[in-house]
Amino acid sequence: MKVGFDPKVIGSSPAVEPKESREKEDFLKTLEEAIKEVNRLQLEADQAVKELSLGKGDLHETILALEKADISFRLMMQIRNKLIRAYEEVMKMPL
Repeated sequence: MKVGFDPKVIGSSPAVEPKESREKEDFLKTLEEAIKEVNRLQLEADQAVKELSLGKGDLHETILALEKADISFRLMMQIRNKLIRAYEEVMKMPL
């Protein structure tokens, strides 16, 4: 039997913070950074298309920006799908 404590109630310091909590925060931070990176690539691709349509951009650079944005978005969608499947599996577990 595992006995733990709620760090919010006790008022923990980072030195005594449970490993699970740090891992959860690390995962959330990593996920947030990945989403921000995908968004940044999408915005860069949009800007490249706008510049190309105005005659200021380079076709090669625009295609590269679009492909980077597309690949990163598809990867993020696969990660989302895996997370949803994992959540569904956990919800199917009997109590």
